[in-house]
Amino acid sequence: MPTVLVVDDTLFMRVAISNMFTEWGYEVVGKAANGKEAVAMYRELQPDLVTMDVTMPVMTGIAAVKKIIPEFPHAKIIMVTALGQQKLIVEAIESGAKDFITKPFEPERLKAVADQLLGQNC
Repeated sequence: MPTVLVVDDTLFMRVAISNMFTEWGYEVVGKAANGKEAVAMYRELQPDLVTMDVTMPVMTGIAAVKKIIPEFPHAKIIMVTALGQQKLIVEAIESGAKDFITKPFEPERLKAVADQLLGQNC
């Protein structure tokens, strides 16, 4: 069962994304409200996949990616962004994020990206 870390500063999004992954047969091993928590949790849990909000207080998703990837070059991070943040997405991908989805998104889109990154045939 693939493991997932869900990172978003909005409780609603953390719960919604976590529920989606649980429904799809993934194990949600952690939830973080900002990039700083995400980095600490990634080091501890080393999940198979991370969904990372771009804009968060304390530490942004991009700053978190820039801390995680040098330590864990094979980390699979999907950026979750609002419309109009294309420039930030380019920076995130260049920093090592593997893909992105734009809010609001269809659950099927997130599942397709996650399954592709993990090589799942779900």
